[in-house]
Amino acid sequence: MDRLLYTAMTGARQTLLAQAQNNNNLANVSTVGFRAELSAFTDAPIYGPGHPSRVYSELSLGATDLSAGPLQTTGRELDLALSEGGWLAVQAPDGSEAYTRAGDLRIDAGGVLVTGAGHPVLGAGGPIAVPPAEKLEIAADGGIHIIPPGEGAKPVPLERLRLVRPEPARLEKGYDGLMRVNDGQPVADDATVRVSSGALEGSNVNAVGALVEMIALARRYEAQVRMMRAAEDTDSALTRVMGAD
Repeated sequence: MDRLLYTAMTGARQTLLAQAQNNNNLANVSTVGFRAELSAFTDAPIYGPGHPSRVYSELSLGATDLSAGPLQTTGRELDLALSEGGWLAVQAPDGSEAYTRAGDLRIDAGGVLVTGAGHPVLGAGGPIAVPPAEKLEIAADGGIHIIPPGEGAKPVPLERLRLVRPEPARLEKGYDGLMRVNDGQPVADDATVRVSSGALEGSNVNAVGALVEMIALARRYEAQVRMMRAAEDTDSALTRVMGAD
């Protein structure tokens, strides 16, 4: 009974992990540029003394759905949508370079161009500092121009967004929601990446699919709990039979 109980308990634990990941996807269904996390159950045979008849369930984590999300027109000049496969380089909280498709940009109190989550946007020389200006414009190639204060002032080039197109197989998602390259090699700028001002890319989470998955995982967990209860009831019955003798 101990083996049956442990097998069911392990499956229930993996199901809870899958449910937590699915709930995280649902919680970010409205997050700009969010990429859904993928998971899959795999079989893991148990080897040891005797015949390997037991099989545990293991959850494979770490995969990310890199498909594009829906575009939303906002009309805001600092809202950007990137072309397919392109990524915007930002500075992660630990100071490293990371990548995102969240184009909800703003200028913080220190005059630094940041994403909606507060990550500094990178240019050729690092984080982009924006001086006081009447207007800021971002061209399709990522070039940033400002119109200085003053009547009749003309646009002045400021910086260029660092836009990259790394191979999907090199990307992995961190706990902070940012993407990084898994081989540690630098990613070169890609001049073919284009940005569209006045639009945002939404989350690529399928809300209906995630809700269906939530129900399926809840039923799976209930079945595993019933199996644990059945193992306990069987063990109690055997104990009574042995005591009767």
